[in-house]
Amino acid sequence: MKKVGTLLVGVCCLCAIAGLSLYYNDVVLASPTAVESDDTKACVACHTSTNPSIVASWKLSDHAEQGIGCYECHQAAPDDADAMKHYGDKPIATIVSPKDCGTCHAAAMDEFMGSHHAKGGEILDSLDNYMGEVIEGFPANVSGCQQCHGSKVIVDDEGKLDAKTWPNFGIGRINPDGTSGACSACHTRHEFSAAQARAPENCGKCHLGPDHPQKEVYEESKHSIAYRAAEDQMNMDSDSWVVGVDYTAAPTCATCHMSATRTQSVTHEIGERVSWNLRAPVSFKTEDTDQKRQNMQDVCSACHSPGYVNNFYKQLDAGVELYNEKFAKPAKAIMGALKEAGKTDATPFNQKVEWAYWYLWHHEGRRARTGVAMMGPDYVQWHGFYDIAERFYFELVPEAEHLLPGVTEEIMNRPEHKWFSGQMTDEERAQAIDYYRELYGAEE
Repeated sequence: MKKVGTLLVGVCCLCAIAGLSLYYNDVVLASPTAVESDDTKACVACHTSTNPSIVASWKLSDHAEQGIGCYECHQAAPDDADAMKHYGDKPIATIVSPKDCGTCHAAAMDEFMGSHHAKGGEILDSLDNYMGEVIEGFPANVSGCQQCHGSKVIVDDEGKLDAKTWPNFGIGRINPDGTSGACSACHTRHEFSAAQARAPENCGKCHLGPDHPQKEVYEESKHSIAYRAAEDQMNMDSDSWVVGVDYTAAPTCATCHMSATRTQSVTHEIGERVSWNLRAPVSFKTEDTDQKRQNMQDVCSACHSPGYVNNFYKQLDAGVELYNEKFAKPAKAIMGALKEAGKTDATPFNQKVEWAYWYLWHHEGRRARTGVAMMGPDYVQWHGFYDIAERFYFELVPEAEHLLPGVTEEIMNRPEHKWFSGQMTDEERAQAIDYYRELYGAEE
């Protein structure tokens, strides 16, 4: 997208620089070690006056250390979809896309663009988007859903970005150059600090709340407790950041999902260590699950013994199977039977039973599964399976029976549900408990 060249901007902005304090110039805007291009010098001259914090942030970056500045990232070819004239003859683009970052960071770009993160913008055609765009209202979608998942950026005839789609730093943003993703979703402009990207708060911009509470689950886990107690030992701004080598105090989100280990390099493919899909209505093991599980267990081994790690995964598998078999699959079967009988229509979310099912898997179900996966006991119990059970037994089942009497009879007569009607014997109760206990001893 970008072409290296010389950008001439109005020198009138230079006059404003003289008025800045010596402290600001000498300390906050200390000169980088590498020489800036003439184009970037012209950008800095103006933006020091108009947007001083942007310049100050960039001056602290590794980019500035290497002489990579405003124009090197924002330059554009005249025929680029979002090219615009900006106080000079040469075009620039506001958005720096993964393709642009890939000029220098080719491997990271390839990994990222093949990841689930980069596909976040696919929500624009999903049921989630219908919830935000239609049921709640389009502005809620623009300022809510799309700020994490990404917008499809619209450029007007003058090269300006449409307010319905910009500003937006959603991880799966669909950019004018056709690429998907936004590196700045994690690497905040314009310092692009590695320490910030490694911090758990960075992921918490999107991974929090009732349907994907990774931030809250992490905060209640022993991992976060250790991190908070020893944050000053984490060596967060180190060039090398290998768990068990450069730091040993605790893991962050990045440690487990992205950062280097003694045997793995850093990756921007966020799914390389995820062996269960915990987002779907019914969980399933991901492609190449054995390799992905080995990848994550390698991270765990920096701090934990093989027995500890293996037993944790048995607990994880048992928890996910409990969700799937006792609640998720039966709920899905009930909803399928209602649809087949014509008791639900094609309009999403216009019936109470649809909301009950949505909450069960999209909110409570995700919370329970995430809690199991990330060692968050309160999210497994009171924010998870407790809420799942209440939703299933006291909303989904009664509403389904109201619409189609008898539709849940076969399911509710299964041993694991017979307690609800008072038919479960002590022997059956013991058998139900033993069934799940046996899962912990099963081979993976």
